[in-house]
Amino acid sequence: MSVELNADTIIKVASVISALAIIASAVTAVIIWYLKLKKQGKDVERIKEEMTLICYCTSATLDGLIQLGVNHSVPVAKEKLDKYINLKAHEQED
Repeated sequence: MSVELNADTIIKVASVISALAIIASAVTAVIIWYLKLKKQGKDVERIKEEMTLICYCTSATLDGLIQLGVNHSVPVAKEKLDKYINLKAHEQED
């Protein structure tokens, strides 16, 4: 069995190698995209937890200011924050 090496054979082999390289590149791109998406999901969850903690700390701070007698816009801000937290808590239950 002998393989004849001519221009057609070289072009066909190069075409197959190019097709395999393109397929490998596409698969690699999809895997990288999936891993980035997964990391972003974890980051979003971490940020949500931090924001929840910040809201509760802000509420406690406003409550402390009210107890100290700061009555300008602090009670209004505390009321708005409490309403917001209450609304978000009920939205998550649905």
